[in-house]
Amino acid sequence: MAFIDEHGRPRPPEDAGELETLLGFLDYQRATFEWKCSDLDSTGMGLTVASSPMSLGGMMKHLALVEEHWFSRRLLDRDRSAPWNAVDWDADPDWDWHSAVNDTPEELRALWRRFVDQSRTNVTEALSNGDLDQLARNKLPGDQPNLRWIIVHMIEEYARHNGHADLLREAVDGTTGE
Repeated sequence: MAFIDEHGRPRPPEDAGELETLLGFLDYQRATFEWKCSDLDSTGMGLTVASSPMSLGGMMKHLALVEEHWFSRRLLDRDRSAPWNAVDWDADPDWDWHSAVNDTPEELRALWRRFVDQSRTNVTEALSNGDLDQLARNKLPGDQPNLRWIIVHMIEEYARHNGHADLLREAVDGTTGE
């Protein structure tokens, strides 16, 4: 049984194997991000600071896209799903960030949770056919990471954005934390 802290984050296991440790840290980072975005209205989710256009809502939509990109498109070689498949990415390469202002916090949370859940399902599916050494099915020239790399990359992605989220959340209402 994982220990859940006061912010709803599952503590990563300290005595598990590689797979459980990696997935434990990814879930911890996801839960940290969810905590940073909790209980905010549209104003809070849309707040930007200084000269950066970054907002918690944009970050949430971006991370939903990144979840699908790595655990569906790259790992399992699946086509983009809605809403990503209807976007003109050439016209706006940062559509995920920009379009979030038009979404409610509830829509953003539902989108992000949908893709986190899909990612967990996709990892389980991939592991039923191999281990952490299996290569992504969608390879780019000179770029075919294995599942281990993808999970570590996603931990890094969340950890980096959690730093941004901490600063944004503090600007919204003074809430601070790790």
